[in-house]
Amino acid sequence: MDQHIAEAIGRPDLIRLDDRLVCLRFETMKVVSALAAVRHLLDTGVVRRGDTLLDSSSGIYAYALALACHRHGMRCHIVGSTTVDATLCTQLAVLGATLERMEPCEDLKLDQKRRVERIHEILAEHPEYHWMRQYHDDIHYLGYRAVAERIRHSTGGKALTLVGGVGSGASTGALARYLREDSPDVELVGVQPFGSVTFGAGHVADPEIIIAGIGSSIPFGNVSHASYDTLHWISFDAALAGSVDLLRRHAVFAGLSTGAGYLAARWERSRAPERTVLFIAADTGHRYVDSVYARHHEAAALDSLTPRQVTDRAELALPWSRMDWNRALGEVSPYA
Repeated sequence: MDQHIAEAIGRPDLIRLDDRLVCLRFETMKVVSALAAVRHLLDTGVVRRGDTLLDSSSGIYAYALALACHRHGMRCHIVGSTTVDATLCTQLAVLGATLERMEPCEDLKLDQKRRVERIHEILAEHPEYHWMRQYHDDIHYLGYRAVAERIRHSTGGKALTLVGGVGSGASTGALARYLREDSPDVELVGVQPFGSVTFGAGHVADPEIIIAGIGSSIPFGNVSHASYDTLHWISFDAALAGSVDLLRRHAVFAGLSTGAGYLAARWERSRAPERTVLFIAADTGHRYVDSVYARHHEAAALDSLTPRQVTDRAELALPWSRMDWNRALGEVSPYA
Protein backbone atom coordinates (compact mmCIF):
# COMPACT_ATOMS: atom_id res chain seq x y z
CA MET A 1 0.00 0.00 0.00
CA ASP A 2 1.29 3.46 -0.86
CA GLN A 3 2.13 5.80 2.00
CA HIS A 4 1.48 8.97 0.01
CA ILE A 5 -0.44 9.96 -3.12
CA ALA A 6 2.81 10.98 -4.82
CA GLU A 7 3.90 7.36 -4.94
CA ALA A 8 0.73 6.37 -6.77
CA ILE A 9 0.90 9.34 -9.15
CA GLY A 10 4.48 8.53 -10.04
CA ARG A 11 3.83 4.88 -10.92
CA PRO A 12 3.39 4.56 -14.71
CA ASP A 13 1.13 2.27 -16.69
CA LEU A 14 2.47 0.14 -19.53
CA ILE A 15 -0.11 -0.12 -22.30
CA ARG A 16 0.40 -2.30 -25.37
CA LEU A 17 -1.19 -0.44 -28.29
CA ASP A 18 -0.32 -3.15 -30.81
CA ASP A 19 2.16 -6.01 -31.17
CA ARG A 20 5.21 -3.71 -31.30
CA LEU A 21 4.05 -0.35 -29.96
CA VAL A 22 3.92 0.29 -26.20
CA CYS A 23 2.92 3.41 -24.28
CA LEU A 24 4.59 4.20 -20.95
CA ARG A 25 1.85 6.40 -19.47
CA PHE A 26 2.36 8.64 -16.45
CA GLU A 27 -0.17 10.84 -14.72
CA THR A 28 2.68 13.24 -13.88
CA MET A 29 6.09 11.88 -14.84
CA LYS A 30 8.36 14.27 -12.97
CA VAL A 31 6.99 13.06 -9.63
CA VAL A 32 9.26 10.04 -10.18
CA SER A 33 12.42 12.16 -10.33
CA ALA A 34 11.39 14.64 -7.64
CA LEU A 35 10.52 11.96 -5.06
CA ALA A 36 13.77 10.08 -5.56
CA ALA A 37 15.86 13.26 -5.60
CA VAL A 38 14.39 14.57 -2.33
CA ARG A 39 14.73 11.16 -0.68
CA HIS A 40 18.40 11.00 -1.75
CA LEU A 41 19.11 14.49 -0.39
CA LEU A 42 17.57 13.54 2.95
CA ASP A 43 19.37 10.19 3.14
CA THR A 44 22.74 11.79 2.41
CA GLY A 45 22.22 14.65 4.87
CA VAL A 46 22.32 17.41 2.28
CA VAL A 47 18.94 18.65 3.54
CA ARG A 48 16.80 17.99 6.60
CA ARG A 49 13.06 17.78 7.14
CA GLY A 50 11.66 21.30 7.35
CA ASP A 51 14.21 22.80 4.95
CA THR A 52 13.10 24.79 1.91
CA LEU A 53 13.66 23.37 -1.57
CA LEU A 54 13.78 25.87 -4.41
CA ASP A 55 13.53 25.61 -8.18
CA SER A 56 12.24 27.14 -11.39
CA SER A 57 9.47 25.44 -13.35
CA SER A 58 7.16 25.89 -16.31
CA GLY A 59 4.52 23.83 -14.48
CA ILE A 60 4.84 20.06 -14.17
CA TYR A 61 8.01 20.00 -12.07
CA ALA A 62 6.48 22.57 -9.71
CA TYR A 63 3.65 20.14 -8.94
CA ALA A 64 6.07 17.22 -8.64
CA LEU A 65 8.38 19.04 -6.23
CA ALA A 66 5.43 20.30 -4.16
CA LEU A 67 4.19 16.71 -3.80
CA ALA A 68 7.67 15.44 -2.88
CA CYS A 69 8.01 18.19 -0.27
CA HIS A 70 4.57 17.37 1.12
CA ARG A 71 5.57 13.68 1.30
CA HIS A 72 8.83 14.36 3.16
CA GLY A 73 7.90 17.33 5.36
CA MET A 74 9.81 19.96 3.41
CA ARG A 75 8.99 23.51 2.35
CA CYS A 76 8.74 24.31 -1.36
CA HIS A 77 9.43 27.58 -3.20
CA ILE A 78 8.82 27.77 -6.94
CA VAL A 79 9.74 30.50 -9.40
CA GLY A 80 7.12 29.79 -12.03
CA SER A 81 6.74 30.51 -15.70
CA THR A 82 3.76 32.33 -17.12
CA THR A 83 2.61 28.88 -18.34
CA VAL A 84 1.63 27.89 -14.78
CA ASP A 85 -2.15 27.80 -15.07
CA ALA A 86 -4.82 28.74 -12.51
CA THR A 87 -5.56 25.14 -11.55
CA LEU A 88 -1.93 24.43 -10.73
CA CYS A 89 -1.59 27.72 -8.84
CA THR A 90 -4.45 26.64 -6.60
CA GLN A 91 -3.02 23.14 -6.08
CA LEU A 92 0.38 24.57 -5.12
CA ALA A 93 -1.20 26.99 -2.66
CA VAL A 94 -3.20 24.28 -0.92
CA LEU A 95 -0.15 21.98 -0.80
CA GLY A 96 1.70 24.75 1.03
CA ALA A 97 4.14 25.64 -1.74
CA THR A 98 5.12 29.25 -2.38
CA LEU A 99 4.81 30.29 -6.01
CA GLU A 100 6.42 33.37 -7.53
CA ARG A 101 4.88 33.71 -10.95
CA MET A 102 6.89 35.71 -13.46
CA GLU A 103 5.35 38.55 -15.42
CA PRO A 104 4.04 37.62 -18.89
CA CYS A 105 6.75 37.35 -21.53
CA GLU A 106 6.48 36.40 -25.20
CA ASP A 107 10.16 35.39 -25.38
CA LEU A 108 10.71 31.91 -23.88
CA LYS A 109 14.48 32.39 -23.63
CA LEU A 110 14.01 35.65 -21.73
CA ASP A 111 11.42 33.99 -19.48
CA GLN A 112 13.83 31.18 -18.54
CA LYS A 113 16.70 33.65 -18.08
CA ARG A 114 14.60 35.83 -15.74
CA ARG A 115 13.55 32.83 -13.69
CA VAL A 116 17.16 31.73 -13.20
CA GLU A 117 18.17 35.27 -12.26
CA ARG A 118 15.38 35.32 -9.66
CA ILE A 119 16.62 31.99 -8.25
CA HIS A 120 20.03 33.56 -7.65
CA GLU A 121 18.43 36.56 -5.96
CA ILE A 122 16.48 34.29 -3.62
CA LEU A 123 19.59 32.25 -2.78
CA ALA A 124 21.45 35.45 -1.94
CA GLU A 125 18.64 36.36 0.47
CA HIS A 126 18.22 32.80 1.79
CA PRO A 127 21.46 30.82 1.47
CA GLU A 128 19.89 28.07 3.60
CA TYR A 129 17.51 27.18 0.76
CA HIS A 130 18.49 24.22 -1.42
CA TRP A 131 18.28 24.74 -5.18
CA MET A 132 17.10 21.49 -6.80
CA ARG A 133 18.56 22.34 -10.24
CA GLN A 134 16.26 19.99 -12.10
CA TYR A 135 17.94 20.85 -15.40
CA HIS A 136 21.51 20.27 -14.22
CA ASP A 137 21.72 17.82 -11.29
CA ASP A 138 21.66 14.15 -12.25
CA ILE A 139 20.09 13.13 -8.95
CA HIS A 140 16.94 13.52 -11.04
CA TYR A 141 17.97 10.34 -12.89
CA LEU A 142 17.63 8.17 -9.78
CA GLY A 143 13.87 7.63 -9.76
CA TYR A 144 13.86 6.09 -13.23
CA ARG A 145 15.82 2.96 -12.31
CA ALA A 146 12.69 1.22 -11.01
CA VAL A 147 10.80 2.28 -14.15
CA ALA A 148 13.55 0.83 -16.34
CA GLU A 149 13.38 -2.46 -14.43
CA ARG A 150 9.65 -2.62 -15.01
CA ILE A 151 10.08 -1.95 -18.72
CA ARG A 152 12.75 -4.66 -18.94
CA HIS A 153 10.49 -7.18 -17.22
CA SER A 154 7.38 -6.29 -19.24
CA THR A 155 9.05 -6.30 -22.67
CA GLY A 156 10.75 -9.62 -22.06
CA GLY A 157 14.19 -8.65 -23.27
CA LYS A 158 13.11 -7.97 -26.85
CA ALA A 159 15.05 -5.48 -28.97
CA LEU A 160 13.77 -2.13 -27.74
CA THR A 161 13.59 1.41 -29.09
CA LEU A 162 12.74 4.08 -26.51
CA VAL A 163 11.11 7.31 -27.74
CA GLY A 164 10.49 10.40 -25.63
CA GLY A 165 10.71 14.16 -25.34
CA VAL A 166 14.20 15.29 -24.37
CA GLY A 167 13.23 18.14 -22.04
CA SER A 168 15.59 18.36 -19.08
CA GLY A 169 17.26 15.14 -20.21
CA ALA A 170 16.45 13.17 -17.07
CA SER A 171 13.70 10.79 -18.18
CA THR A 172 14.99 9.55 -21.54
CA GLY A 173 18.63 9.82 -20.49
CA ALA A 174 18.10 7.86 -17.28
CA LEU A 175 15.88 5.18 -18.81
CA ALA A 176 18.39 4.60 -21.61
CA ARG A 177 21.29 4.45 -19.13
CA TYR A 178 19.60 1.89 -16.90
CA LEU A 179 18.16 -0.22 -19.73
CA ARG A 180 21.55 -0.36 -21.48
CA GLU A 181 23.19 -1.85 -18.39
CA ASP A 182 21.74 -5.19 -19.51
CA SER A 183 20.90 -4.42 -23.15
CA PRO A 184 23.45 -2.13 -24.84
CA ASP A 185 21.46 -2.30 -28.09
CA VAL A 186 18.55 -0.28 -26.68
CA GLU A 187 18.03 2.60 -29.10
CA LEU A 188 17.10 6.07 -27.85
CA VAL A 189 15.05 8.44 -29.98
CA GLY A 190 14.71 12.01 -28.73
CA VAL A 191 11.82 14.30 -29.62
CA GLN A 192 12.30 18.06 -29.82
CA PRO A 193 10.20 21.07 -30.79
CA PHE A 194 11.48 23.50 -33.38
CA GLY A 195 13.10 26.47 -31.66
CA SER A 196 14.86 24.36 -29.03
CA VAL A 197 18.62 24.88 -28.72
CA THR A 198 19.28 21.51 -27.06
CA PHE A 199 20.16 19.80 -30.34
CA GLY A 200 20.69 22.91 -32.41
CA ALA A 201 17.28 23.92 -33.74
CA GLY A 202 17.12 27.38 -32.22
CA HIS A 203 17.18 28.94 -35.67
CA VAL A 204 13.87 27.35 -36.77
CA ALA A 205 10.75 28.95 -35.32
CA ASP A 206 7.35 27.29 -34.98
CA PRO A 207 4.61 29.82 -35.82
CA GLU A 208 2.27 28.17 -33.31
CA ILE A 209 4.12 27.51 -30.04
CA ILE A 210 7.21 25.77 -28.72
CA ILE A 211 5.97 22.58 -27.09
CA ALA A 212 6.49 23.07 -23.36
CA GLY A 213 8.54 20.52 -21.48
CA ILE A 214 10.46 18.82 -24.29
CA GLY A 215 12.61 21.69 -25.58
CA SER A 216 14.67 24.51 -24.18
CA SER A 217 15.94 27.95 -25.10
CA ILE A 218 18.96 27.57 -22.79
CA PRO A 219 21.51 24.72 -22.39
CA PHE A 220 20.60 21.97 -19.90
CA GLY A 221 23.35 20.09 -18.07
CA ASN A 222 21.33 16.89 -17.61
CA VAL A 223 21.07 16.20 -21.34
CA SER A 224 23.48 13.42 -22.32
CA HIS A 225 23.74 14.14 -26.03
CA ALA A 226 25.84 11.04 -26.66
CA SER A 227 22.97 8.81 -25.49
CA TYR A 228 20.70 9.56 -28.45
CA ASP A 229 20.66 7.55 -31.66
CA THR A 230 18.00 9.57 -33.51
CA LEU A 231 16.30 12.97 -33.21
CA HIS A 232 12.87 14.05 -34.39
CA TRP A 233 11.88 17.73 -34.49
CA ILE A 234 8.09 18.01 -34.55
CA SER A 235 5.88 21.09 -34.94
CA PHE A 236 2.83 21.99 -32.89
CA ASP A 237 0.48 21.07 -35.74
CA ALA A 238 2.05 17.65 -36.24
CA ALA A 239 2.04 16.96 -32.50
CA LEU A 240 -1.63 18.01 -32.35
CA ALA A 241 -2.39 15.43 -35.04
CA GLY A 242 -0.52 12.80 -33.01
CA SER A 243 -2.35 13.64 -29.78
CA VAL A 244 -5.77 13.51 -31.44
CA ASP A 245 -5.00 10.23 -33.23
CA LEU A 246 -3.72 8.65 -29.99
CA LEU A 247 -6.98 9.49 -28.24
CA ARG A 248 -9.19 8.55 -31.17
CA ARG A 249 -7.42 5.30 -32.04
CA HIS A 250 -6.24 4.08 -28.63
CA ALA A 251 -8.28 6.15 -26.09
CA VAL A 252 -5.08 7.47 -24.47
CA PHE A 253 -5.67 11.06 -23.31
CA ALA A 254 -2.25 12.65 -22.97
CA GLY A 255 -0.34 15.89 -23.39
CA LEU A 256 1.01 17.52 -26.52
CA SER A 257 4.54 16.16 -26.07
CA THR A 258 3.03 12.67 -26.03
CA GLY A 259 1.39 13.31 -29.39
CA ALA A 260 4.81 14.21 -30.77
CA GLY A 261 6.37 11.10 -29.23
CA TYR A 262 3.60 8.88 -30.58
CA LEU A 263 4.10 10.27 -34.08
CA ALA A 264 7.86 9.60 -33.92
CA ALA A 265 7.33 6.15 -32.39
CA ARG A 266 4.99 5.05 -35.18
CA TRP A 267 7.59 6.08 -37.75
CA GLU A 268 10.42 4.27 -35.96
CA ARG A 269 8.27 1.13 -35.67
CA SER A 270 7.68 1.15 -39.44
CA ARG A 271 11.46 1.29 -40.06
CA ALA A 272 12.48 -1.54 -37.71
CA PRO A 273 10.05 -4.49 -37.84
CA GLU A 274 12.24 -6.53 -35.49
CA ARG A 275 12.06 -4.03 -32.61
CA THR A 276 9.50 -3.14 -29.96
CA VAL A 277 9.01 0.64 -29.78
CA LEU A 278 8.05 2.22 -26.45
CA PHE A 279 7.13 5.91 -26.18
CA ILE A 280 6.70 8.05 -23.08
CA ALA A 281 3.43 9.78 -22.22
CA ALA A 282 4.61 12.25 -19.59
CA ASP A 283 1.26 13.66 -18.43
CA THR A 284 -2.47 13.67 -19.08
CA GLY A 285 -4.22 15.83 -21.66
CA HIS A 286 -6.20 18.02 -19.29
CA ARG A 287 -3.99 21.09 -19.76
CA TYR A 288 -4.47 20.80 -23.51
CA VAL A 289 -8.24 20.56 -23.80
CA ASP A 290 -8.64 24.07 -25.25
CA SER A 291 -5.34 24.45 -27.11
CA VAL A 292 -5.24 20.96 -28.69
CA TYR A 293 -8.26 18.72 -28.28
CA ALA A 294 -10.88 21.37 -29.00
CA ARG A 295 -9.15 21.72 -32.38
CA HIS A 296 -9.44 18.01 -33.22
CA HIS A 297 -11.23 18.82 -36.48
CA GLU A 298 -7.99 20.50 -37.67
CA ALA A 299 -5.87 17.40 -37.10
CA ALA A 300 -4.14 16.01 -40.18
CA ALA A 301 -4.34 12.29 -40.88
CA LEU A 302 -1.13 10.68 -39.61
CA ASP A 303 -0.60 8.78 -42.86
CA SER A 304 -0.26 12.14 -44.61
CA LEU A 305 2.69 13.14 -42.39
CA THR A 306 6.24 12.06 -43.23
CA PRO A 307 9.47 13.35 -41.68
CA ARG A 308 12.07 15.11 -43.75
CA GLN A 309 15.30 13.14 -43.36
CA VAL A 310 18.21 15.55 -42.82
CA THR A 311 21.94 15.15 -42.37
CA ASP A 312 22.60 18.71 -41.23
CA ARG A 313 20.55 20.96 -38.96
CA ALA A 314 20.70 23.69 -41.59
CA GLU A 315 18.21 21.48 -43.47
CA LEU A 316 15.63 21.38 -40.66
CA ALA A 317 12.14 22.34 -41.76
CA LEU A 318 8.61 22.24 -40.39
CA PRO A 319 6.43 20.35 -39.79
CA TRP A 320 8.67 17.35 -39.07
CA SER A 321 12.33 16.54 -39.52
CA ARG A 322 14.37 13.48 -38.58
CA MET A 323 18.14 13.11 -38.17
CA ASP A 324 20.45 10.20 -37.36
CA TRP A 325 22.34 11.55 -34.32
CA ASN A 326 24.44 8.39 -33.80
CA ARG A 327 25.29 9.14 -30.17
CA ALA A 328 27.37 12.13 -31.23
CA LEU A 329 29.67 13.86 -28.77
CA GLY A 330 30.81 17.46 -28.54
CA GLU A 331 32.21 17.70 -32.04
CA VAL A 332 28.60 18.07 -33.19
CA SER A 333 27.72 21.19 -31.24
CA PRO A 334 24.41 20.71 -29.40
CA TYR A 335 23.95 24.46 -29.04
CA ALA A 336 24.51 25.58 -32.62
